[in-house]
Amino acid sequence: MDLKKISSEIISAAVAVHRELGPGLFESVYQSCMIIEFHQRGMNFKSEVSAPVIYRGIKVHDEGFRLDFVVEDTVIVELKSVEKILQVHRKQLLTYLRLAKKPLGLLINFNEEKLVDGITRIVN
Repeated sequence: MDLKKISSEIISAAVAVHRELGPGLFESVYQSCMIIEFHQRGMNFKSEVSAPVIYRGIKVHDEGFRLDFVVEDTVIVELKSVEKILQVHRKQLLTYLRLAKKPLGLLINFNEEKLVDGITRIVN
């Protein structure tokens, strides 16, 4: 599956969750629902993925960061349920993309009236 199809399917899953639940819940609730959506859609994914931090070729921490989802071993999905996505959220996802060596990230803020307003696509 190519990046465009994968990201489209992820967004479709998020829209389904948001359409049913709406904004205002904890991030963990949306994450649990996304797991159900990914399973029902037959998507290959991992959740709560711990990743090491390598500095100058040396592993300095086994669990330097945790990814909400890695879908099809290609796209990192970070979920939020916040009033507003800040620049630091975007930079955090970009750092995750670089360190995990993944080409694409989706930052999805479920705390929006229209979910489309809460989706940020970040390319490594």
